[in-house]
Amino acid sequence: MNFDHDLQSIQEMRSAVQRANEAQKKFEEFTQDQVDHIVKKVADAAFQQSYRLAEMAVAETDMGVVEHKEIKNQVGSRDVYESIKDEKTVGIIHEDKMNQVTEFAYPFGVVAAIIPTTNPTSTAFFKTLISLKSRNAIVVSPHPSAVKCTVEALKVCHEAAIEAGAPEGIIGWISKPSMAATTELMSHKGINVILATGGGGLVKAAYSSGKPAYGVGPGNVPVYLEKSCDVKRAVEMVVASKTFDNGTICATEQAIVVDQNVKEMTIRELKNNRAYLLNNEEKQKLENTISPIKGKLNPKIVGRSASRIAKMAGIEVPSDTSVLIAEEDKIGKEVPFSIEKLSPIFPLYTSKNEDDAKRICLELLNLGGRGHTLSLHTSDDGVAKRFGKEMPVSRLVVNTLSSIGAVGGTTGLKPSLTLGCGSYGGNITSDNITARHLMNTKRLAYGIKDIDIPKPSSTSSSKGKDSMNPKADDIEKIIEKVLKNIDTQEVDTEQVSSIVNRVVSQYQ
Repeated sequence: MNFDHDLQSIQEMRSAVQRANEAQKKFEEFTQDQVDHIVKKVADAAFQQSYRLAEMAVAETDMGVVEHKEIKNQVGSRDVYESIKDEKTVGIIHEDKMNQVTEFAYPFGVVAAIIPTTNPTSTAFFKTLISLKSRNAIVVSPHPSAVKCTVEALKVCHEAAIEAGAPEGIIGWISKPSMAATTELMSHKGINVILATGGGGLVKAAYSSGKPAYGVGPGNVPVYLEKSCDVKRAVEMVVASKTFDNGTICATEQAIVVDQNVKEMTIRELKNNRAYLLNNEEKQKLENTISPIKGKLNPKIVGRSASRIAKMAGIEVPSDTSVLIAEEDKIGKEVPFSIEKLSPIFPLYTSKNEDDAKRICLELLNLGGRGHTLSLHTSDDGVAKRFGKEMPVSRLVVNTLSSIGAVGGTTGLKPSLTLGCGSYGGNITSDNITARHLMNTKRLAYGIKDIDIPKPSSTSSSKGKDSMNPKADDIEKIIEKVLKNIDTQEVDTEQVSSIVNRVVSQYQ
């Protein structure tokens, strides 16, 4: 009997969430040593399978470079583990003896994780490790175009976790993913927090689910080659970064902004690094390939090599071409070279000076990368500080490969494959997401300050509006006494009113 794919997907998701909740309740009672043992075993197993899973990812998605995906898998396993291994996530995590405040860690519960097709195995490793470190269970919705390699990565993690003593079901997944199942997963009552990495629509859905959510925005990253930079070294890094896994990391440079004083030198070095500079006719052909529908990226170019994309566009280039570059002076959704391309394609903008470079970078960020990342090559620390202060980004990487530097590979930033964009990008955090973001903190606080609470005044009253008049009770008693002395059979209302007014006036 054939069952509807969406129904199978939804049922599989519900079962995985149920098992994850049951497992998490047990896992929550584990000691720090037990948790750390499990996390290390999972990281070791993932690291050992980095190359095999990189091959699977490229074969299934037809994106990226095997050797580069292996490095991403290693970052998502070993480097992430090294960054979180000493973090306390169980019991007392901090004591402020002076202020007598003790902090305890407690987990969110079950994490719903959405995995992108661009980084299907490394992101699975990363999200699993930070979830387990903070004593959460995890249920993963893979991208339909990368389901086999993502599920295989999760199986590697699950088997290692169970062998190390974790409860069955602590890592779950949907092997037949669908949009219906993913949508219900994010709003499921058994889910406590969402880690969403994917397109803008998916991230918005995560934030609209009613659950706490960590989503990430697009990364239309400008790279500015300031006039004081080491041009040769800067260009080498920019090209290496752009070609890393064919540009599939969201922090990869998307547009080159070069100071006019070093433009000719920059173009020469780009050519020395096998960049192909397009003429006007070739530029137009590539524009139509980048965005067959203006304002929308052609998904067929994502993660593909420069020579392959050139062939799609009908452009002849050397087979060893690293990146495709066209000079540009416009920015907008209708300008294909200016949008986020996730492939080895660059527009080249020329700036008159530092202020002009800021203008260009800001326009590029406003187009689709606010809050994410900006890359800068300079020998002037003052320039770096000014850009750091003025640019609406959450991370500014200097004199390094942006793609790897932003995720913590070549910088001191936390190794992470989910990069928050802060309020600039509509995200709840600007951090590189890690284990501490999946952990709650409860606080035990002793009284350390004495305070005198003043006693109520003896004339205070709590009788509605009359509490505004401290003598209201006395007036009522006098009126009652006067009325008792009047023969109710011969009540003259005007007389009574006159008496009451005289009494009241005496107390005002």
